[in-house]
Amino acid sequence: MISFYPGPSRIYSKVPRYLQDAGNEGIMSINHRSNEFVNLSCKTVSLLREKLFIPEDYTIYFVSSATECWEIIAQSIIEKDSIHLFNGAFGKKWYEYTRKLKPEAQAYPFAIQEPLKAKSFATGEVICITQNETSNGTQVSNKIIQSFRKKNPNHLIAVDATSSMAGIKLDFSLADIWFASVQKCFGLPAGLAVMICSPAALKRAQLVDKRLHYNSLLFMDDMMQQYQTSYTPNVLDIYLLMRVMESVKPIDKINKTIKGRFKKWEKFFDAKSEKLKILITNKTVRSHTVLTLEAQPNVVVTQLKAEARKAGFILGEGYGDLKSTTFRIANFPAIQRKEIARLIDFLYHFI
Repeated sequence: MISFYPGPSRIYSKVPRYLQDAGNEGIMSINHRSNEFVNLSCKTVSLLREKLFIPEDYTIYFVSSATECWEIIAQSIIEKDSIHLFNGAFGKKWYEYTRKLKPEAQAYPFAIQEPLKAKSFATGEVICITQNETSNGTQVSNKIIQSFRKKNPNHLIAVDATSSMAGIKLDFSLADIWFASVQKCFGLPAGLAVMICSPAALKRAQLVDKRLHYNSLLFMDDMMQQYQTSYTPNVLDIYLLMRVMESVKPIDKINKTIKGRFKKWEKFFDAKSEKLKILITNKTVRSHTVLTLEAQPNVVVTQLKAEARKAGFILGEGYGDLKSTTFRIANFPAIQRKEIARLIDFLYHFI
């Protein structure tokens, strides 16, 4: 069964072998305060920095999930209020979660077919952007994030890149906080996330000075100075992340592959537009890693997904209000070219 679900999705083919190596090497039993773990953590951080082009002065942390990052930002970075720009369900969830902890958080929704327009804000401490909206298949470009940086030099910018990090090239210097879970473009099992912070973000955390929680950013930073974590981490997933980062190409090459595959998907669905079409008609805001397909009335989405499963493919459910009329296809690096060809062949004959 090949998973095209947009997270958790297909893992890299070598991960089962890495799991066996982890068992043989005793990785699953090592103490997270041991030299063995420190060496593992240090090497993984170094590989992430090298392969994803993360600036040297940005600090990388291991946490449990992207959702936990929402909490860390709310507790450790936001003192009073934040600005949340979103056009879909996950960006909205980030805002709603933050509002439970910081009631003065501000929502700025925008239309899914329109590019996010940069503006300057007189209030708010952190501008929160969902770079890749998994629910509807849209994305915010590096150029737009850069324009927010120019217009708001006194704000921090936080970016949820859960469905894009390790799949497309992101310019980390354009924002202060980046985060992503590993069960998408990293091609790994769920249970781990990467959080990346600029010196300005850490300076802000020092100003807020909240140390009441196990995942307070200052506590996390104290521990990461020794390549350790503030709590017992998912050592196995960190090991698997290290092995994957050793084997993958640098992000500029992965980015080229992903965009090339995306163009082929676009060409296929443009030809099949009478039955299936990409939900996002504005090509400038289409996600390169998550395709959301809208079915015409004569195509029953539930039937299509059921037949796809029989043929050996798991397609992503539509999300929220789009559940009954759409389905989603992951365009993640771990998915192989021959698997994409097989799915295209299935869709061609089904519709």
